[in-house]
Amino acid sequence: MVPQKKKENKGSLPASFTTGAIALVFLIIGFEAALFVHKAAVTRLVANRDQPDTVYVYVEPEAVEERAVPAGQNSRPMSTSPKEARTVRKNASHSPEAVSVREKAAPRPVETFRFNPNTVSVEDLQRLGFSEKQALSIDNYRQKGGRFRRPSDFARSYVVADSVFARLEPFIDIPRIDINRADSTTLLTLPGIGPFFAGKMVQYRTQLGGYSTVEQLLEIWHFDEEKLSGMRDLITCSEAPAFTLWTLPEPELARHPHLSRSEAHGIVLFRQHHRPDECTLDGLHAAGILSDEHYRRLSLCRIAPAPAQ
Repeated sequence: MVPQKKKENKGSLPASFTTGAIALVFLIIGFEAALFVHKAAVTRLVANRDQPDTVYVYVEPEAVEERAVPAGQNSRPMSTSPKEARTVRKNASHSPEAVSVREKAAPRPVETFRFNPNTVSVEDLQRLGFSEKQALSIDNYRQKGGRFRRPSDFARSYVVADSVFARLEPFIDIPRIDINRADSTTLLTLPGIGPFFAGKMVQYRTQLGGYSTVEQLLEIWHFDEEKLSGMRDLITCSEAPAFTLWTLPEPELARHPHLSRSEAHGIVLFRQHHRPDECTLDGLHAAGILSDEHYRRLSLCRIAPAPAQ
């Protein structure tokens, strides 16, 4: 007889898979049981009063004291009457475990004050109403390089509940980045700014002698309006030193990004033959010394007036 092949049960699962699944189920059940036991133990410590929270201590009455009356006075010796027994209200002592758990379980007073979520301490976060675990989670996000650019970024943090954000939003204070003072590392925190543009922003600021307006960022190569719109509410521009167009020597004028060598030479000749009140950008443009593009860009710069002769 030809031996028959055993039929393969294609629908059955491997034994190792079944064993692993059963082990996983028991692991989950054990973890849930451990959480339940821990919660029950905490609840028992909080609820268990090894002594009443408040006790009344009986204080013995003080002894009777006699007081002699000085001679010559027509009165009998007097004695103080005994003081009545009294009770004093005191807090009872509890086990250290119960005190520790109750302190953690007790509601904390919640405060509100102005804060920067990028720099606020863990302790102050707890004063604002966050638990220690939540405060450490926010701090861990910052330690890893995370930054809250806008209040809405803080709201998206998974430890910030909607009700908590609604209470804290009026107190969130995130300073804007000053493009005239920030270094390249700070500029990297702006959306859409990588090492290339951060370096270009610092380099162009040096060439200009300082930005006079945030719109001058658009003069950087490939820095478009979309990029500026994404950060406009995050930046500010402090006052830059005035460009001394009417006093700088020709070589220094030629180093300005909005002046060519021929324009620098023409400016020197123009200011030699015109009164201080005639030394204006409009005058240079009308005389054909400045190109239309350089005239437009210099109009955005803060320029010192020509000194009186």
